[in-house]
Amino acid sequence: MVREENHNQISIEEFKTPFELGLDKRNRWVKLAYLLPWDKLAKTYTRSLNKQRGRPSKPSRLIIGAVIIKHKLRLPDEEVIPAIQENPYLQYFLGFKEFTHKKPFDPSLFVTIRKRLGNDAFNELTDALLAHVREIEKISQKRRKSKSSHKNKPPKSSGGQENAPDNQSKDDDKRSGMLLLDASVAPADIKYPTDLDLLNKSREHSERIIDGLWQQLKTPGAVKPRTYRRLARKDYLNMAKKRKKKPNELRKSIRKQLNYLKRNIKTINDLLDQFNSNKWPLNFYELRLFWIIQEVYRQQQQMFSERTHKISDRIVSVSQPHVRPIVRGKAGKDVEFGAKISASVVDGYAFLDRLSWDAYHEASDLPGQVEAYRKRFGFYPAVVITDKLYRTRENRAWLRERNIRLSGRPLGRPPKETKENALQLKAERKRRQKENGIRSRVEGKFGEGKRGYDLNLVKAKLPKTSESWIATIFFVMNIADLLRCYLFVPIWACLRKRLIRLFLHVKERVWLYYEPVVL
Repeated sequence: MVREENHNQISIEEFKTPFELGLDKRNRWVKLAYLLPWDKLAKTYTRSLNKQRGRPSKPSRLIIGAVIIKHKLRLPDEEVIPAIQENPYLQYFLGFKEFTHKKPFDPSLFVTIRKRLGNDAFNELTDALLAHVREIEKISQKRRKSKSSHKNKPPKSSGGQENAPDNQSKDDDKRSGMLLLDASVAPADIKYPTDLDLLNKSREHSERIIDGLWQQLKTPGAVKPRTYRRLARKDYLNMAKKRKKKPNELRKSIRKQLNYLKRNIKTINDLLDQFNSNKWPLNFYELRLFWIIQEVYRQQQQMFSERTHKISDRIVSVSQPHVRPIVRGKAGKDVEFGAKISASVVDGYAFLDRLSWDAYHEASDLPGQVEAYRKRFGFYPAVVITDKLYRTRENRAWLRERNIRLSGRPLGRPPKETKENALQLKAERKRRQKENGIRSRVEGKFGEGKRGYDLNLVKAKLPKTSESWIATIFFVMNIADLLRCYLFVPIWACLRKRLIRLFLHVKERVWLYYEPVVL
């Protein structure tokens, strides 16, 4: 049955809202507002600001909270501001005292924030968050101990020295916890690079520079240098539209684009010679673009002459020349274009230890990551869980000196199984299998970042802003983990207690029903 509906739009004054009843205390943003250590995060953020010069800054909680909202909800910079204006829970999370329709700040401020805060700043924010988590855990442990002490009071000691803490133990001798290590790539938001596309894009930029220089010269009676842009565009499209490109035809098209670009670079240099030395016609953006174009031409000309596709510091994007190809060798993605990152995971919290735009061997990061673990927690880990790439002889020797165990099989021929060592070898195989499963938690963190927080599509353009984008994602992932641990665990704990009581009750009833007969 179809009901009759009235589709006439009512006025905004007639629309009823539940705001008079107050906000819901169970909302995730309300709970997260109480969990985060805003004072500690604000100290880290304001450390890079000048207290004497410049305009008054926006509140630290507003800035940090807006960055968290952006990456948690996966919103563009322009959409974050309307989301804050429309949602009272977001305004409460940002520290507003009352609901307002005013813009908190301009969306362009996000770019300034990324330039101001880099990888190191967000690592400090993560450390402050982790320190807050440890304080919460200590408080909860004290409450548990106090409850257990009231139930089972221990006998009083005579001298008071039996229950005294052992101050002779040193943190250097302590080994505790698991350190999970792995590396991945955070791809940048660029078009898949090909030699023909790069040369065509460089040629188009060079033609714009020529047009700008010619407009500034305005030489009477002079003829504008020819660029053959229509013919060059036609040659490019004739090859780019082909579904199957033959190697000889592709090489011929690349040679034509190289010649067009070479002519334009020569024309730009000739036009620059006609200007006076006191006036420089190109601004910083155009001059930087001209340098990039010349480097693209040099690299492509060298690879064309040597008939190869490999060259050091290869440029794969004219707009982002810092991006490099990272060979991964994985199924479906042999090469990725972005920043290579090394991360460590401890108790579900991820730390971004290294970020580089050039390819490197991740095994060299192991000593630094272990020392970073010691700096954060005050002691070395008991075991380091990695994949095969980290298990080099140098890393094994470095960890052996510090009495740290490395996951995986040891070097050398495996021992022969006998009756005496059969149980021991079986236990070691089970341990390796278990640790191999634990190592997947690092892969899970990378998957969470790429599928849930756009770690696989870094949309920032500059190197500094891209690094801040990646570091922010790790910071937001840790906040999400904090929200899961301290908001949903008590519910499961209550359910677990109820299930245990139900099991004991059923067990008692079954035992009474099937009570054995005493002969």
